[in-house]
Amino acid sequence: MATEHQLELAAAMFKALADPLRLRTLVLLAEKERGVSELAEIEAEKIGTVSARLKVLLTARLVKRRREGQNAIYSIADHHVLALVENAIDHACHH
Repeated sequence: MATEHQLELAAAMFKALADPLRLRTLVLLAEKERGVSELAEIEAEKIGTVSARLKVLLTARLVKRRREGQNAIYSIADHHVLALVENAIDHACHH
């Protein structure tokens, strides 16, 4: 059985996933890693808005970040996150 701490981490993860815009960001990152500017351009949003969204996803350990010079490059944290997002979308489409 899961510990209280594990349940709290899972709940925080689901809370981060509970926003369609954050889910869309994860779908874009599932295609390939991207910088904040690229995501902002694709989503036609301000860099600050996209950065705030990525911060929530990073805090929930759904994405990871690496530096490339001055730029932060984001990607899906691991295959578990990818499977979770794919399964959630698949489940929503079939039920």
